[in-house]
Amino acid sequence: MNSTLKQERILLFFTYLLCIAFFTNLALLKQPYDKGAIIMAVVFCILVGYAHFVVRKFFSDGDKFILIFSCILSLIGIVILYRLEPSTAIKQIIWFIIGMAGYIVMVVVLPDLKSFGKYKYMYMIGTLIFMAMATLIGVERYGAKNWVQLGPVGFQPSEFGKLFLVAYLASSLKDYKSFKNLIEPAVIVMISLGFMMLQRDLGSALIFFGISVTMLYIATSKLKYVIVSFVLSAFGAIASYNMFYHIRKRVMIWQDPWKYASNESYQIIQGFYAISSGGLLGSGLGLGHPDLVPVRTTDFIFAAICEELGIVMGFGIIIIYFLLFYRCMRAAIYVEDRFSQLMSVGYSAMIASQVLVIIGGVMNIIPLTGITLPLVSYGGSSMLTTFFALGIIQKISEEG
Repeated sequence: MNSTLKQERILLFFTYLLCIAFFTNLALLKQPYDKGAIIMAVVFCILVGYAHFVVRKFFSDGDKFILIFSCILSLIGIVILYRLEPSTAIKQIIWFIIGMAGYIVMVVVLPDLKSFGKYKYMYMIGTLIFMAMATLIGVERYGAKNWVQLGPVGFQPSEFGKLFLVAYLASSLKDYKSFKNLIEPAVIVMISLGFMMLQRDLGSALIFFGISVTMLYIATSKLKYVIVSFVLSAFGAIASYNMFYHIRKRVMIWQDPWKYASNESYQIIQGFYAISSGGLLGSGLGLGHPDLVPVRTTDFIFAAICEELGIVMGFGIIIIYFLLFYRCMRAAIYVEDRFSQLMSVGYSAMIASQVLVIIGGVMNIIPLTGITLPLVSYGGSSMLTTFFALGIIQKISEEG
């Protein structure tokens, strides 16, 4: 225990050091200096320190590295957002505060998660409501009808739908005995994917598929079900390609982005230029031109980071995500309750799938989809759902 606490404190020390270094750099870019950057550094360090103190003091048995890794990722995002658009960074740190509060509430308030496994149909209703919401009352942004605007508040219902979908699949698959137990969850997953296709939200569809297949394999240990899922998804992808021009255009751009560099694939090409101009070590924080990259605060924030902080920082971010995924899956290994185990696997797969899909899209490894990089990109819905999911995993690690 003492060794673990020592490691946590060392990691926290370097987190504070990184925070101070980044924001001091940004403060010195203006003359005489930017007071706002200093305030942001102080606020962030206080928030992280307080959150770690509360979780460590009152719930000492769980895995505190989940909290620390998520804070490091949030720090990198807030720093680059402050460099790009200070007003957006202020909004993001407010979402960070709310998300961190939600994380702590999940750990402090939630009772034993075993008792939540019986609410399967409540999770099912929540899943269907959030998946269908944008189809019925959504507005279109960047070619996908996946946003809902309620007065001054806009959000992506699919972000909250992910939380309910994982809870539903965990409660359904925990009692798996035979193929009959898979029929109902398969129908719910297909309905969810159908709504994503109608909304032309390819990114969310890929994430839901990744979540579902991962949880299916963990629950059944049968590779044949995974193979059948991939075969069915291939037919679905072909049908979607033929039905929706938006998806055909994304595939067309992916196949030859340089051919459409001045119009349809302008965003991808500018991302390429940004990453290549930064090189291994980057142009320096505040010294690049990430403002030339469209949608740089959300979809393409990874390109902006690589331009100013280098490809080395890009690889560093990927490694931190891997470590976060490892700690989350570790919680699933040590817990005995089947529902809690599947919840941890599902939320881990949710974050990992989202990272792979958006970084793969920015690098043009797969067709680009408009989703956020968890904890790093600007977005209230994404920040809240990710911290809620991590809070639940933190609670599971306490029980393991």
